[in-house]
Amino acid sequence: MKNPSGFACFGELLLRLSAPGNELLLQTGSLAVHIGGAEANVAVSLARFGHTAIMASVVPENPLGKACIGELRRHGVRTEAIHTGPGRMGLYFLTIGAGHRPSEVLYDRADSAFALASPALMDWREILSGVHWLHVSGITPAVSSGAAEAALRAVRMARELGRSVSFDCNYRSKLWERWRGDARTILRDIVAESDLLFAEERDMALILGKDFQGGPAHERFEVASTEALARFPHLKWIATTVRTQRSVDHHDLAAKLMTRTGSWATRTYSIGRIVDRIGSGDAFAAGVLHGLETGLDGQATVDFGLGAACLKHSIPGDFNLIGVADVHNLLQDAGFTVRR
Repeated sequence: MKNPSGFACFGELLLRLSAPGNELLLQTGSLAVHIGGAEANVAVSLARFGHTAIMASVVPENPLGKACIGELRRHGVRTEAIHTGPGRMGLYFLTIGAGHRPSEVLYDRADSAFALASPALMDWREILSGVHWLHVSGITPAVSSGAAEAALRAVRMARELGRSVSFDCNYRSKLWERWRGDARTILRDIVAESDLLFAEERDMALILGKDFQGGPAHERFEVASTEALARFPHLKWIATTVRTQRSVDHHDLAAKLMTRTGSWATRTYSIGRIVDRIGSGDAFAAGVLHGLETGLDGQATVDFGLGAACLKHSIPGDFNLIGVADVHNLLQDAGFTVRR
C-alpha cells in the first residue's frame, strides 16, 4: 500500500483589510483586501510547491466565505473540508509601518463562523486518510474554546492514525485573553502530539513554564529546544527564524533547525526593502515542510525554508506566491538580472 503524502491544514480563513501603502488606517478611507490566515498561507505555499494541500476550516454561507474558498482553489488548494456555518467572516485590519513606526494588527473575529463551529464538525479520520501531515498553529486554539477543543481533536486523531503533526506556536496574547483561555496548558497538550515544532525560545518558555535568559538568541533557542525535545517524546524537529530588525523596512533574517542528533543554521539574508512581511513565518513553515516531505537533509531543509520566507517579504498579501524554482534561484545566488 502506498504511503500517504501531502498535507491537511486546519485554521480560520480571514479577510485582511489594510491601509494602502504606508498610510494609517482610514487615513484616506481606502482599504486593500487580501485573503489569508496562518494555516491557509501554509496550504497555498505548499500547493504552489507542488504538494497536495487540503484546507479544513469553517466560513459563513455568504459571498465573503465563497470568495475565500474560490481564492484557495485558484491557487491549487483542495477545499472539500471547508464547511459553512452560522456566524460572520473573521477580519483583521493591518496598518503597515514605515521607518521607526511599527506595523499594527487589529483583530475583529469574535463570533466568526470558525469560532462558533462545533468541535465535532470535522471528520478528521476522513480528512487525514490520504495525507502524511497535519499542520495547525497556535492561533487556531486561541480563537475560542470550541476551536481549542477542535485543534486538540485534530492532532490526537492524527497521532492515532500515524500521521505527522506540524505545529507553529504563533502565540497571540490578545486572542487568548479575550476568552481567558489557558494558553500554556492547551499549547502544551498540542505540542505533546507534535512531530515538528515552529517556536522561538519565548514560545517554549511559555509552554515549559521556564524562562531562558542570558546569552544571544540562538543560544537561548538551543537550550530551550534541548529541553523541549527531552520533555516531549514525539518531537523530532524544532525550527525557528532569527530576525534582527534594523527598521520596519530593513531586517536581517536567518534560521535554525534542531533535532536530538544535530542542528543546522543558515546564512543571514539582509532584506533591505520589505514590501509585506505578513505571512513570512508561514512561508518558512511551508518551506521546512516541503524539505522534510521531499527528503532533503537538515541543512537543505532549513535553507529552503528560509529562502521561501525571504522571498515572501517581496510579495503583497498573506500568501507566498512563489515556486520551488524561485527559492532555488535565491539559494544559488542567481542574481537580480531580469529573467527573459
